[in-house]
Amino acid sequence: MNNIKALVTGGSGYFGSLLIKKLYSKGYIVGNLDINAPDHNLDNVAYHNCDIRDEDLLKKYILNYDIVFHNVAQVPLAKDKKLFYQVNENGTYNLCQVLYGHNKKLIYTSSSAVFGIPKNNPVNENTTPIPCEAYGKSKYNAEKICYDFSKKGLPVSIIRPRTIIGHGRLGIFSILFKWINEGINIPVLNNGNNIYQFVHADDLADACILASEQNEKFSVYNIGSAEFSTMRNTLQSLCDYANTGSRVYSLPLKPVEIGMNIFSKLGLIPLGPYHSLMYGRSIYFDIKKAQNKLGYKPKYSVDTMFRESYDWYINNINSLPKNNKSIHKSSPKESFLILVKLFSKYFT
Repeated sequence: MNNIKALVTGGSGYFGSLLIKKLYSKGYIVGNLDINAPDHNLDNVAYHNCDIRDEDLLKKYILNYDIVFHNVAQVPLAKDKKLFYQVNENGTYNLCQVLYGHNKKLIYTSSSAVFGIPKNNPVNENTTPIPCEAYGKSKYNAEKICYDFSKKGLPVSIIRPRTIIGHGRLGIFSILFKWINEGINIPVLNNGNNIYQFVHADDLADACILASEQNEKFSVYNIGSAEFSTMRNTLQSLCDYANTGSRVYSLPLKPVEIGMNIFSKLGLIPLGPYHSLMYGRSIYFDIKKAQNKLGYKPKYSVDTMFRESYDWYINNINSLPKNNKSIHKSSPKESFLILVKLFSKYFT
């Protein structure tokens, strides 16, 4: 038991609950701050029902902890600019305001969406963020809030993960796994040769904890897998592994991107602007800083994480919740599946 008290905001969500379990296994005294009750049953993990927008209620809970791992966010699927500001930006400000001056440390989970469409790859910590849509802008503004408070004396580490995948991570990945399980062909944009990196949730949790152990006033780390490939290779590898008859086919980028944005606004597909923006484009991180300074050693290649996550989906398909409070644990709308089947019919 190390007696360090760690609070995870968003601890009832997919990544937050995984991080709680990892901290708990390492002997931390752990708390969870979320508006939703957790679905894990860990003894001695305190649950604090609190909205990050309520500064007075935050004061009641978070000052009892030494480190705060901040994961609460409205994600791209929310498609709500007002909530992006209220939760991602103002909620982060409230948290920093309460922590400042109390000898606490903040580990903030940001997003690769802060980089928008990178002009050059790989992206490193010195690459200037240029977010292209509302979600990415809100996450970058939250980063700037953290930086401003670090200059006042609040120690902050910012963790920027690539797209997260792992066992039980559904959301848009359940679309992919459902298609492959049913033998539906999988679209890529243009030739699918855009290089796309992911990160396993377990590796990301390791990176967050490693960052919390550093004695730094302010730091930023880009986190992703060490082994990754093109979107076409990644998806074809999974199709081959599943052996259900699914195969990868190409669609033209620009028309599909326009169509995805229209369908998204109409609520016909469960994707946000960032998804349609990046699906056909390359983005991957240089992770040398995290490897050298933190000792970060990602255990999962992209192929391995996709295969293990697909296996988890198949093994749990009959017990998956129809509706879940966590967007990342919910399933897509059937209308999107119909659209993709039509694309598959006419383009393959």
